[in-house]
Amino acid sequence: MAGEPQADCLFCKIVAGEVPATVVRDTETVLAFRDINPQAPTHVLVIPKAHYPDAAALAVGAPGLAADVLREAGEIAAQEKTVEPGYRIVFNTGAGAGQTVFHAHAHVLGGRGLEWPPG
Repeated sequence: MAGEPQADCLFCKIVAGEVPATVVRDTETVLAFRDINPQAPTHVLVIPKAHYPDAAALAVGAPGLAADVLREAGEIAAQEKTVEPGYRIVFNTGAGAGQTVFHAHAHVLGGRGLEWPPG
């Protein structure tokens, strides 16, 4: 069921404290931690503590929680001092887009040039 922890989900295990992570923010609804394979000097993952498979499912099932994820992404950008010159928030949806953990999460990237299109 959406929102319920999934036994086989890496991010649910991180939320439960079963798998370690370098946590940078922890609120009642959201957990943020450093990516283990950073693609920029700042690369933090922001996840809802409740399990939703992707950003679209999160937005439909828990719009307030989706807003929490985005708000915390902005807070992390400020905390990491990437608001100026800029940062990127990325949600990958589906394996073809690079999603490897099917628990909704935002990547907060900054600290280097982030030209468009990415790649």
